[in-house]
Amino acid sequence: MSAARAIEVRDSIGDIASLFRLHAPDRRLATDGLQARLPCGPAATLGERVAAFFAAPRIGPDLLVGALPFDPHHDDALYQPARISAPASGAALSMLGPLLVAAELPPAADYADAVARCVTRLREAPTGDDALRKVVLARGLRVESAAPIDPNVLAVRLGSDASVTTYVVPLPVAPGDAPAWLVGATPELLVSRRGRAVVSHPLAGSARRVGNAAEDRLRTDALLASDKDLHEHRFVVEAILDGLAPLCSQLQAPPRPSLHATATMWHLATRITGTLKRDDISSAMLAGVLHPTPAVCGTPRLQALQAIRALEPFDRGFYAGAVGWTDASGDGDWYVAIRCARVQGHAMHLFAGAGIVADSQPALEVDETAAKFMALRNALGIDDARAA
Repeated sequence: MSAARAIEVRDSIGDIASLFRLHAPDRRLATDGLQARLPCGPAATLGERVAAFFAAPRIGPDLLVGALPFDPHHDDALYQPARISAPASGAALSMLGPLLVAAELPPAADYADAVARCVTRLREAPTGDDALRKVVLARGLRVESAAPIDPNVLAVRLGSDASVTTYVVPLPVAPGDAPAWLVGATPELLVSRRGRAVVSHPLAGSARRVGNAAEDRLRTDALLASDKDLHEHRFVVEAILDGLAPLCSQLQAPPRPSLHATATMWHLATRITGTLKRDDISSAMLAGVLHPTPAVCGTPRLQALQAIRALEPFDRGFYAGAVGWTDASGDGDWYVAIRCARVQGHAMHLFAGAGIVADSQPALEVDETAAKFMALRNALGIDDARAA
């Protein structure tokens, strides 16, 4: 792409529409402007497309940022930014205006019914390696504001929880539509690559935090002893190990999960580390291989995707996808896009999901999704019974 053409593309989108922020506990990345887009495609071809992009001569940072959609067969949205910028301070940002929960998608009772139907599917699934064993079902809230919603304001508020990674990622929109972003605060690292060192930190199995030390101790003890949650967690760890094993010369994971705390939730977590066999295995390739994990989809992947399409009343889009960056050397970080909202104009769609296995109880899964909404509800100042 010529310099003149790059300037034309950058100016046509506008810096506000293409701002990207990724603030992890150990790294803060901010970019502005759009230099060039990565040709879109499915997750299976991400590593190949990224390698071809960096192999071609071009101006601008040797960096791609963006998002993968939940469905690995759908098009992703990555781009080369015009520049790397200083992370914005929240001090000068305006406040969010009054917000109204306009709709639940689906309502709690309908979500409980979907969970019950999913449990029936799981219990009636034939035995064998390709039998359906877990499905992650999501629900959403539509929130409306009298004023346009600033994605930076929401991200700064979410950043008050130092244990999570906050993100603002621009999303594709139809010509003439207002800019849109995915804004969230995820506790879950899909994959990180530095040289040949690779790390994944999956979470699966959750309990709500209540802020009372004695009660939280009872909940964490129960979580660590829960056959249902340990079973659900094992699916995720095994899937990531299976995905990484052909690419790694060394791969390690502890035999049992540990606890990972956010401001509103307890999670079962396993830190997986490995050493890649080759230098040309990029973080983008790794993200394409691992996404979506059973933590956001289920297992086996294809059967779980089919169940989600049948049971969920909306298209997830980029919710439960992945957000992150990769550079020309192949290094990068990719996070699971959970605890998030799609922000556009005066409206935002909030999302939360729960892992369903054969012994799941619908009422408990409704409660789990309500707890996961709390991070965004707290940041937004929403106190509405319909969100519970």
